[in-house]
Amino acid sequence: MTAPHVAILDDEPEIRRMLADTLEEAGFRTTAYSRATEFEAALKRTAFDVCLVDLGLPDRDGLALVHRLALESGAAIIIISGRAQVQDRVTGLELGADDYIIKPFDPAEVVARIRARLRKSRTEASTSAQIAHFAGWRAHFDRYVLTDADGRETPFSHAEGEVLRLFLDSPNRLLTRAQMQEHLGGVAGESFDRAMDVRISRLRTKLGEDPKNPRLIKTIYGAGYIFLGEVRWE
Repeated sequence: MTAPHVAILDDEPEIRRMLADTLEEAGFRTTAYSRATEFEAALKRTAFDVCLVDLGLPDRDGLALVHRLALESGAAIIIISGRAQVQDRVTGLELGADDYIIKPFDPAEVVARIRARLRKSRTEASTSAQIAHFAGWRAHFDRYVLTDADGRETPFSHAEGEVLRLFLDSPNRLLTRAQMQEHLGGVAGESFDRAMDVRISRLRTKLGEDPKNPRLIKTIYGAGYIFLGEVRWE
């Protein structure tokens, strides 16, 4: 089996070397980049399994790059940044990152987070169908695309897909925030709650929901959320 390929994008050479050495000792393949332009050129010819992205890049806004990756790549996206404010973490998760690690960090933690993310992705891919039919929509989890009844396609991010899949796997059942946190990972608290609110809001928009009276993803105030509708998988 080919070792998972991890892209490291950070403008600090010491961090690139430390991450590359630690990850390769743990059995991963790595390719490191110091600038976003180099990394984006590599994306045209290389499919990475995981992308470690620093936000403080010299030639590109790191958050904009994370958002593009979330929409166009099937890779897991982990932000590694010195920005430690709650709003920075929330914004990164809102834009599609799967995880957020604050500098300084223990390299062993990065290895553990990557393994956990890849393990979760493999489990979902091996045990779950990839296309869900519901309320005139098709959700293609192999391509991260929603298709409406007229065949129009709307992309969704990996992070949004995790939330959507959770709803579609549990239709007509209340999902509490604690259950969502347990399933999706992350640290419970304000940043997780706000990230979930934003992801759900974006899913509602992509599904054409009325934000004041959504018909599919209902908020049960003080309890959690419930997805109303019949779901068929293939």
